[in-house]
Amino acid sequence: MKIKLTSVYVDDQDKALKFYTGVLGFAKKVDITMGTYRWLTVVSPEEPDGTQLQLALNDNPAARAYQQAIFSQSTPAANFFVADTEAEYARLQALGVTFAKGPTKSPGSTFAVLSDTCGNLIQITHLDW
Repeated sequence: MKIKLTSVYVDDQDKALKFYTGVLGFAKKVDITMGTYRWLTVVSPEEPDGTQLQLALNDNPAARAYQQAIFSQSTPAANFFVADTEAEYARLQALGVTFAKGPTKSPGSTFAVLSDTCGNLIQITHLDW
């Protein structure tokens, strides 16, 4: 069994695609529109055949409620691993990214939490082990 796809709900798929590719550095993998539905995924350019992240529109009331609830509780919707949390924090801050929490040392890792501009908090983490 393998994990090949996971999702985050976004309030605007075009805005999300721009942020996740232009700011975070992911690459667009699939972009298919079927009527009013759009299947949109991105991947790490380091693993183009790796796990895809679906940027799913929160047009379902349950999806919107879930997204808003975890955001209001300051719970990240996703966690991405980085080689150096402080360096990535500095790079993203220079691009105007808003952080809810700056680089923070915890047992075994250093992490920071950012806003993806589409209704989510995203954690970036470097594992120390």
